[in-house]
Amino acid sequence: MPHINILKEMFKSSEVIPLEDHPYGNGTKQVTLSEENLYSVAIKGLPEEGSVIVLKIDNFPAPSKIFKGSKGECKRADFVIITNSGNKKIVLFIEMKAKSTTEKSQHIIKQLKGAQCVIKYIEEIGKLFWDNDFLEGFKYRSVALMDININKKESRNSSAEQIHDSPDSMLKIKAPCYIQYNQLIGRL
Repeated sequence: MPHINILKEMFKSSEVIPLEDHPYGNGTKQVTLSEENLYSVAIKGLPEEGSVIVLKIDNFPAPSKIFKGSKGECKRADFVIITNSGNKKIVLFIEMKAKSTTEKSQHIIKQLKGAQCVIKYIEEIGKLFWDNDFLEGFKYRSVALMDININKKESRNSSAEQIHDSPDSMLKIKAPCYIQYNQLIGRL
């Protein structure tokens, strides 16, 4: 069974953010990521619906009943976009901040690392209960979208060429109104 189908079978529909048709009808999909209905960013140019799933990962219960949280192990990023389309086998972690001064980078790094832990747990559930090679070979990408409610504009970021495959080397994008999916994943 394809990875995205397993994820859609695994999660309740309330946890999956629906994709939208591109407003100009060019055949691609997009998703609007919204944080507490205060600010949002559209991610455009997503692959076809059967190849992608978007989850609001910070809705998942924090493990604070088990862990102390002293190192940030109970934190999570806002969203994860998982794509399995051609050579694009990506798990994209996204943290959104209204202002760049809202949180220090270390706090965002902990949130991105916490989201990785949630995905590792999901991966193990998938391997044990669905398919032995579930999510193997997927590349991780970490992105922080900041200054979201300041001077909205299309974001083009040349730093997307950096490899942002870990929270410590996250891609930071400021003041996005919308952004293309390929800009977020960078080189593969």
